[in-house]
Amino acid sequence: MRKMIRDVLKRSLDLVASLVGLVVISPLLIVIAAVMKISSPGPVFFRQERIGRNERPFFILKFRSMVADAPDRGGQITFGADPRITTIGRLIRKTKIDELPQLLNVLRGEMSLVGPRPEVRKYVDMFAEDYKEILRVRPGITDLASVKYRDEAAILGAAADPEREYVERVLPEKIRLAHEYVRRQSLLLDMGIIFGTLFHIARDAVARRRDSAADDSNAA
Repeated sequence: MRKMIRDVLKRSLDLVASLVGLVVISPLLIVIAAVMKISSPGPVFFRQERIGRNERPFFILKFRSMVADAPDRGGQITFGADPRITTIGRLIRKTKIDELPQLLNVLRGEMSLVGPRPEVRKYVDMFAEDYKEILRVRPGITDLASVKYRDEAAILGAAADPEREYVERVLPEKIRLAHEYVRRQSLLLDMGIIFGTLFHIARDAVARRRDSAADDSNAA
């Protein structure tokens, strides 16, 4: 009974927050879409199949941050100074703005604001037993692993073999944190993860601005 009430409250929060969020940030979304369309040929949105709750596939939405033919130029992992990333793409990836269209996934019930980040089928099949438990809940826009690996591309970019680093080190830790979330899930934990995510995004933005100001000062 308690779990049912929690699930209803969580879904209600998802619906209200995603709907209000989309209305409030719609001007920003329109501006970003226009800039992307002008600056880089190809679609505004990036759609990719991910595996959702109860192992049902769905298409996750993001603002496209890479060249239109990126899948033909490399694998599914993005790392470091990946040449497939566009100029505007680097900015929206650093600020996590590319994730905002996922509010539509939340509104449609495919995702939640908070939950284990959805993976592609390749990695779900690779760790099938783990994902049987993890996929009992809706995947989310942010989770415990999103905070820890908020600069995942840089971590993989520093590795000699990014694919191996992801499969052998990063993904197992993400899975561990996903299991932890499933065991501890509560609305209080969700609120903590949301505020933690926003805090780190704001702190990283301030740090980048400070570093940029320092570079400009040294150049002068």
